[in-house]
Amino acid sequence: MTDLLDEAIAKIRQLCPERQEEAALALLAIADEDKIYHLSAEEYAEVFEGLAEIERGEMATGEEVEAVKRRHRLL
Repeated sequence: MTDLLDEAIAKIRQLCPERQEEAALALLAIADEDKIYHLSAEEYAEVFEGLAEIERGEMATGEEVEAVKRRHRLL
């Protein structure tokens, strides 16, 4: 294991359990090359549009985010 990976894992261990799960899933996705997802041109465009919206300050309010989470049962 590299020093950088050791450092990253040490930091991840300090996170709350939910964030540790997110990090673990990301690492597993990277390690499992068969499951790497490649964005389509349309998806890339959506990502860049989202970044442009952030740059313009066009972000959802906390209430809007909570409403989406409730609607999709993410809470």
